[in-house]
Amino acid sequence: MKEGIQPAYYHDTVVKCACGNTFITGSTKEELKVDICSKCHPFFTGHQNFVDVGGRVERFRKKYNLSEEE
Repeated sequence: MKEGIQPAYYHDTVVKCACGNTFITGSTKEELKVDICSKCHPFFTGHQNFVDVGGRVERFRKKYNLSEEE
């Protein structure tokens, strides 16, 4: 293998989540920012946040002036 083509491996990487959780791991970067972690992910917490997407069909019908019979 060629010398000097591998990135430097930093042993102490601080990972910051959008929820405010921080932890230390190893990576090639010194700091990582993530959107979701094991502390706030629904699979690990057991709580699921539903996004209100109700009214999608009604908005579509209103946008194209369709009645419910069509």
